Amino acid sequence: MKQGSLYGLIGALLLVLIGSKSVYIVKETERAVLLKFGEIVNPDVGPGLHFKFPLINVVRKFDARVITLDARPQAYLTLEKKRLIVDSFIKWRVAEVQKFYTATSGDEFRAAELLSTRVEGELRNQFGERTLTEVVSGEREKVMADVIAKLSALTQEELGVEVIDVRIKRIDLPAEVSNSVYERMRTEREKEARELRSRGKELAEGIRADADRQKTVIEAEAYRESEQVRGEGDASAARIYAEAYNQDPEFYSFHRSLQAYKNSFGQGGDVMLLKPDSEFFKYLDKNSSLDGANSGG
Repeated sequence: MKQGSLYGLIGALLLVLIGSKSVYIVKETERAVLLKFGEIVNPDVGPGLHFKFPLINVVRKFDARVITLDARPQAYLTLEKKRLIVDSFIKWRVAEVQKFYTATSGDEFRAAELLSTRVEGELRNQFGERTLTEVVSGEREKVMADVIAKLSALTQEELGVEVIDVRIKRIDLPAEVSNSVYERMRTEREKEARELRSRGKELAEGIRADADRQKTVIEAEAYRESEQVRGEGDASAARIYAEAYNQDPEFYSFHRSLQAYKNSFGQGGDVMLLKPDSEFFKYLDKNSSLDGANSGG
């Protein structure tokens, strides 16, 4: 190979090498800063094909997508000094590239550590202002909303990072307080059950008393109506008997006497001591019966 051709090949390789070092691409999912001897000259390089001076400019790229940080479980104290073990995670992304690079030197792990420390501090403040019941069930959503609202502005100002979401995966009680908490919860539930049973008994007694009162009123009204109907029936019977008696008094008296004889003499072994001329034997007297028959004829 001729010496001129060799120099030409070496020059072409150098041009290709310099050209490859002068071109860089920023993806849609990335953010980048352009440095000149370590100093930022372009704080936010957009996506696309860009050029730089080799050995003079350096490009630092960062992931612009939402990043999930699984924080390590931490112990927090509630308002009543109950210790809880809280496992949470954070969703964040780079918002201001220049601040992010300045605060963390572009180290994502350093950023995650600083962000985790700030989230832990804010969670500790929020838990310290609330009771165990509130943080476990009553106000968990409000706790998360307060943490996000306070951290988002702070981390964006200090780290150039936007906190999108903070969520609690799990809240556990330490072994030394679990039994006491469960016992207190059981006692509260038993107290509530006793109160409910007491109210039920009170309500049942009221219902029974009202039912007894209604029963007494109904029976009294029924008795009054029955006595009224019975009185009306007795009056009707008396009226009918009186009308029948007035139609033939002698026959009515004779019929009554026969009924009295039947009732008196129908039992064996009965003894009656009466005068022979007693009014009771009026219709057993032959002369009297004949006189009555003749008078009736």
